[in-house]
Amino acid sequence: MRWKWIAVAAIVGAIALITIAVLVVRARRWDATLMTLQGAVIRRATDPQRELPLADTLIVATRGATTITTHSDASGYFKIKFPEVIWPGQTISLSFRHADYRPLDMNLKMEFRSMMRRLYIATMEPEPSAVQRTDTSKPSQVVSNIRVRYTENFQADEDVGSAVRTFQVVNRGNVPCHREAPCSPDGSWKAARGSINLDAGVGNVFRNIRVSCIAGPCPFTRIDTGDPAHPRRALDVSALDWSDTATFLLEAEVVHTTIGSSVRHSYPVIFDRTLNFTVPPTQEGVSLEAEINGAPMVFPLGPDLYLSWATCTARIADAEKSTAYRCELKPGYRF
Repeated sequence: MRWKWIAVAAIVGAIALITIAVLVVRARRWDATLMTLQGAVIRRATDPQRELPLADTLIVATRGATTITTHSDASGYFKIKFPEVIWPGQTISLSFRHADYRPLDMNLKMEFRSMMRRLYIATMEPEPSAVQRTDTSKPSQVVSNIRVRYTENFQADEDVGSAVRTFQVVNRGNVPCHREAPCSPDGSWKAARGSINLDAGVGNVFRNIRVSCIAGPCPFTRIDTGDPAHPRRALDVSALDWSDTATFLLEAEVVHTTIGSSVRHSYPVIFDRTLNFTVPPTQEGVSLEAEINGAPMVFPLGPDLYLSWATCTARIADAEKSTAYRCELKPGYRF
C-alpha cells in the first residue's frame, strides 16, 4: 500500500514539473513576441482607393500605469514597444488623434496566440471637410493639367582604350622550400611571385579584367587579381609560380565614366482631392507643372514640400528607394 502512494506522488510530482516547464517556456515566448504592437492609420472611406494613409497621427498606448506615445509616419505606419511583459488577459488602450479626423479609441484584449502576428489598422473618420466649411459664395480655384517634372542623373561609360601586357615570373622547379616563403600552396616547393601595376589615368577605370598563364608550367601557378568584376583605376595583379618560369597575359578595357542628366516628365494619379506619384532614387529637383484657373505655373517642391494649393508628404516607397509623394488639396482648391 505504501508503494502505491509513493508511485502516485511521483507521478503527480512529474506532472507538476512538466507543467511548470511548459509555463516557463510559454511565458518566455510571450515575453519575446508580445511586447510590440504595429499597424497603420488610414482614412475611412467606402472606396478602397480613397483609404489614404494618415501621417503624423498622434497615437497613445496605455497599459495600466504605462503610457507610450508615438506618431504615424508618412505611410501611416506605427510601432509601439512596451518595456515590460504583456500577459494574457490584460487590456491595452490605443487612442488616435489627428487634427482633420474624429478621435478614435481602441481597446485591445490580449489573447495568448492571436496577438503574436496581428496587424492593427486604425480607420479614422474625416471631420466635415474644409471644403464644406469654406464660404461657398467664393468659387474654388481649379488646378488642372498637372505634370511631374524632375531631373534624373545617370552614369555613361565610354570605351577609351584597352590594356594588354605580359609579365614573367622567373623560378626554378623542384627546389625544396624549407619554410622560406614564398612556397607552393602545400609548402613543399620554393616559389616566386611576380606582379604588374597599371594606372588607367584620371577619370578612367579598368573593367573586364582578365589574366591568364600563356607559357611555362601553368598548372603550377596561381593568379591573384582581386575582384576582377570591380572597376578600378589602379590595377595590381600578381602571380605565384612554384615550378619553372611562367609567362602571364593581362587584358582589360579602359573606360571613362561621366555623369549626365536629363529632364523627365510623368503624370500623377488623382483620387478625390489627393494626387500621388513616385520618382526614382536618382531624381533631383522635383517640381509640379500645373495650371491654376487656366494660367500655367511651375511649383518646385523643395525640401519642405511646400505648395500654395496642396499639402504634401513624401516617403521611401520600396526596396529600390524610390520616393512616393502624396499631395492633398487645401481648402479653396479643386481638381
